[in-house]
Amino acid sequence: QVLLVESGGGMVQAGGSLRLACVSSPRTFTSNAMAWFRQAPGKEREFVAAIRWTGLSTYYADSVKDRFTISRDNAKSTVYLQMNSLKPEDTAVYYCAAARGFSTATSRTTTLYDYWGQGTQVTVSS
Repeated sequence: QVLLVESGGGMVQAGGSLRLACVSSPRTFTSNAMAWFRQAPGKEREFVAAIRWTGLSTYYADSVKDRFTISRDNAKSTVYLQMNSLKPEDTAVYYCAAARGFSTATSRTTTLYDYWGQGTQVTVSS
């Protein structure tokens, strides 16, 4: 059973920063790609960022590019999302996801990902 556990969410003022972390278990689990999605109240879950196993390929939504950075530490089975210059519109529940396979065509869609965390709330006040 693969388990993803997010942490690092909270409340911050606009312009501030937060760092999310997602730990996967068991330690023997290896994912081809990890990603972060978010879902605001009344809206569909949307892609934020993704990273391949090697960490050499990353993908971002236009809305977060140049503000957010995704990274992973495979030795710690952890993927991170550094969020800077936060805006009120970044307010959402942020979900970690893991995919056994990978397709560039579907890397920004929920359909690629096999495992999901429970989510962590991020609230940005103006």
